[in-house]
Amino acid sequence: MHRGMVVLVLCAVQFVDVLGVTSTTTAIPAVLDGLDAPGSAAGPLAVAYPMFFGGLLVLGARLGDRYGSRRVLAGGVVVFTVAAAAGGVAQDVGQLLVVRAVQGGAAAVCVPCALRLLLVAAGSGRDRAGALALWSASGAVAGAAGFLVGGLLTDVWGWRSVFWVNVPIGVLLLAALLRAVPAPPPEAPGAHLDLPGAGLLIGAVMAVVAGASLVESPASRPAGVALAVAGAGIGLLFVRQQRRSRGPLLPAGAVRSPQLRAGTVVSFVNTATTSSAAVLATLVLQDRLGASPLQAGLALLPISVAAVVGSAATRPLTARLPMRVVGGAGLLGICAGNVLLAATFGTAWGVVAGGAVIGLGLGAASVAGNSIGTEVAPELEGSASGVLNTGAQLGTALGVAALVLVAAGDLGPLPGTALAWAVAALAAAGCAAWLVRSPALR
Repeated sequence: MHRGMVVLVLCAVQFVDVLGVTSTTTAIPAVLDGLDAPGSAAGPLAVAYPMFFGGLLVLGARLGDRYGSRRVLAGGVVVFTVAAAAGGVAQDVGQLLVVRAVQGGAAAVCVPCALRLLLVAAGSGRDRAGALALWSASGAVAGAAGFLVGGLLTDVWGWRSVFWVNVPIGVLLLAALLRAVPAPPPEAPGAHLDLPGAGLLIGAVMAVVAGASLVESPASRPAGVALAVAGAGIGLLFVRQQRRSRGPLLPAGAVRSPQLRAGTVVSFVNTATTSSAAVLATLVLQDRLGASPLQAGLALLPISVAAVVGSAATRPLTARLPMRVVGGAGLLGICAGNVLLAATFGTAWGVVAGGAVIGLGLGAASVAGNSIGTEVAPELEGSASGVLNTGAQLGTALGVAALVLVAAGDLGPLPGTALAWAVAALAAAGCAAWLVRSPALR
């Protein structure tokens, strides 16, 4: 089968799974009305998918190493599709919470396996750079477009359509996967699965993600801080357990890789400074400017369009410039976009212009983060994909929580939202300086 078709199918998996993080968020008010549910259910509905998605990514990658990436990916697509159908007929919030958790877990299995298959199919050199550019664009576009897609489907066909639309998409993806994508042999057939390590990592990530979501509300802030601290403590236990384990969840080669560490940091900062900017822009558009969810989604559409342009522009640059320089330039673009948002104090035209600049930077920085982070031995590419995506999910959770907190208070004449965007700009600029000067990547 043609290599380009393989890459397109796998990038479609990435798009659908990342879209699931944000598309349902826009539909939550309609879900609560339709199911006659209390407002307190909004938080759990928003966090269930990203919590299980972020928590299970590394385990999903290791399952692919052991049983074969295509086989595990196909199973994940089936589970995701069945869960979507269940969401379409859910009768109460409890059922919908289970659906979102299962979908998040299925996505966590799909994404690292799809990235591993893409790296195998793309080979090396310019083909690999082009495939990673398309992969990065798929994720960046999906994250921003989810608000628009969710708002559009909810306004036109109701909130259940946000789930039902995934059923035919899932069936088509499964058919294309089985037809177009070859099945490489497992990297580690019969390898030991570090279940204690997996449990600790899952607990740590889920606690941090859930805690970060609770911190955003003053009423639940103490519980959120406690959960986040507990997650950090579990994370330390995970590190200690990995050092002592004979068959660790994260192979020693992956842990020692400076490329994987740098790529994970870039992935974390990318999402921390862009997802938070988009969430704050959505709040400003709807709460301050009176925009509808669909109008807010349309105002954020330039992020998606510009991310595609930014990703595509990196391919010729990678032949002339080191990837760390490309990544640094992308992060400076994210910085500039956040500065523009802060300077315009959240006006509608400022959101459109600032979002476009952020999208350009995000496209380039995402390609750089994925490219740098996957510069590991072939047998470590599965683990690397899980770690990179975990970093991105944690960046979204912690970045949004931190900047929503900053936005809650004003600093003299400077509105809180402008201050939050300024903080995001500083974080992106600091990461750019560190990346360009990093001696391990020279």
